Amino acid sequence: MEARLNPYLSFTGDAREALEFYREVFGGTLTLTTFAEFGNADPALADQIMHGLLHTDDGYVLMAADTPPGMTHTPGSSISLILNGDDADTLRRQWQRLSDSGTVSVQLEKQMWGDEYGDCVDRFGIRWMVNISQSSS
Repeated sequence: MEARLNPYLSFTGDAREALEFYREVFGGTLTLTTFAEFGNADPALADQIMHGLLHTDDGYVLMAADTPPGMTHTPGSSISLILNGDDADTLRRQWQRLSDSGTVSVQLEKQMWGDEYGDCVDRFGIRWMVNISQSSS
């Protein structure tokens, strides 16, 4: 059995919207389970996401949930997600969709180390870095 490290993102009421957006960006299969489905009787939480799981077409796994009352939510303060690779078309398409309606801090363009790189915060407050490696040929 192997071990894996997967990001688990927290939201405040818009986990469903965020995960559906990420499914549009990356493709794949999305499974959503609400607090009500886990037996929580609080009507304010009924339709919020207790656990969401996205298995993307490229093999990424993203998990997310809405932060329940009483837990602290601090978006984007201690994590960034990076997409790395040499499939320039796919990564550029993903960058475009993630940065639309977000805030770009570094445009996706060639950097001093030779790769294309961009940095943005998407419309849900998640920081994304995209690095397109240049082939060694």
